[in-house]
Amino acid sequence: MEEDAIMKVCLLAGKIMLQSGAETYRVEDTMVRIARAFGMEDAQAYATPTAIMFAVDMTTPSNFVRIDQRATDLHKVTKVNGISRYISAGELTLSEAREQLLQINQESIVFPVWLQILAAALASGCFTIMFQGTWRDFIPALIVGGAGYYLMIYFHKMLKIRFFAEFLASVLLALFAYLMVVLSLGVDIDKIIIGSVMPLVPGLLITNAVRDLMAGHLVSGLTKGVEAILTAFAIGAGVAIVLLVVF
Repeated sequence: MEEDAIMKVCLLAGKIMLQSGAETYRVEDTMVRIARAFGMEDAQAYATPTAIMFAVDMTTPSNFVRIDQRATDLHKVTKVNGISRYISAGELTLSEAREQLLQINQESIVFPVWLQILAAALASGCFTIMFQGTWRDFIPALIVGGAGYYLMIYFHKMLKIRFFAEFLASVLLALFAYLMVVLSLGVDIDKIIIGSVMPLVPGLLITNAVRDLMAGHLVSGLTKGVEAILTAFAIGAGVAIVLLVVF
């Protein structure tokens, strides 16, 4: 019974981290550390972006957990890492660790949608200036970036497919940027578009893909890399289609 409880705690910790955007090598390391802290010296963990497998040792049956949804919630990753350190130091019992992990799993530590859109809008304006745009393009980029991020969230809820959501959002984003220039509210459509698409760029995916590849996790690294490339292609294709039509 205790062995089963330890496996459930390890799988729960790994599931929370993988769903929150952690690298696969970090997920495996955390699960193994927790298991060893409770006496499972030969614990085996294997994680991919869509699944986790865990076994007490090399000869016992593996336990499997499927990951259907992934998001970016680095606060949860940090909290699970903290729990694993407390377990390794002997400061948490198995039941206490399980209770804390269940609490973290039920938490929704997500900023309100309006605040996410506001942050995306402000970032878009700042990126436009950073990429040598003029201050006349700051407000148009702010508006277009906020609208594009809102549309991405909306389409993702409607379609449940990230590729199509970002493709449609980038199409409308480029159209809004074109309208800003046509109405003489903005000057340089290139700078407005470049700044506005930055909140949609899969930066975390690219970073995690590189870190997994460097850590020797080739399957996970390549999978995340392909996902990042598809996302970047969707954004680029949406913008390109609009520019080809209007110019």
